[in-house]
Amino acid sequence: MAEGPPRGRTPSPGPGGAPGPPSPRAAGAAAGSAGALSPPAAAASKWVRLNVGGTYFVSTRQTLCREPKSFLCRLCCQDGPELGSDKDETGAYLIDRDPTYFGPILNYLRHGKLIINKELAEEGVLEEAEFYNIASLVRLVKERIRDNENRTSQGPVKHVYRVLQCQEEELTQMVSTMSDGWKFEQLISIGSSYNYGNEDQAEFLCVVSRELNNSTNGIVKEPSEKAKILQERGSRM
Repeated sequence: MAEGPPRGRTPSPGPGGAPGPPSPRAAGAAAGSAGALSPPAAAASKWVRLNVGGTYFVSTRQTLCREPKSFLCRLCCQDGPELGSDKDETGAYLIDRDPTYFGPILNYLRHGKLIINKELAEEGVLEEAEFYNIASLVRLVKERIRDNENRTSQGPVKHVYRVLQCQEEELTQMVSTMSDGWKFEQLISIGSSYNYGNEDQAEFLCVVSRELNNSTNGIVKEPSEKAKILQERGSRM
């Protein structure tokens, strides 16, 4: 009976001295080592390097594809030929725009929030959002600019004041009947009293105020000099 090759030894060469076919175990090991190279290559392909005005930014294709119709998505995310954009020696896409305003653009694509540093002009972010064709960001920046303009046009809240003279027994009725936005500010005793019949009646100055809308003919009524003097006298009593 013929015996096979000893266990653990390499099979003898085939005819003509050529090596025989590899064993299944050796073939599997070779395939496994080749497949180990694919994950790093796949990971590298998901990252995109951008050279914006000489400043480098790195982001994922998923982030840049948040707005399907945007310039950035068409540049490096969509199938088919890319936009006509050159690459530098590092393989980064060259974009001739201001890198200062690109940060808010990229962060908006990352988390969907508009965050602008105080030193940046909102108009500059709007200009870049329109260039990159990010429609949702354009609407958001325009709304913020409009809100800021409205807040600036309104200016600080102004008030109109009135000083009313009344007797002690009239105070409750006067305060309870105030309307049209008037509110009580200060009660000042003017330090004098009058005799009505058998009772002495103290005299007071009641200071009331109301917010003045800027649209009210642009007229702002400030307390008169006499009212200011009476308030100052009352505060010292």
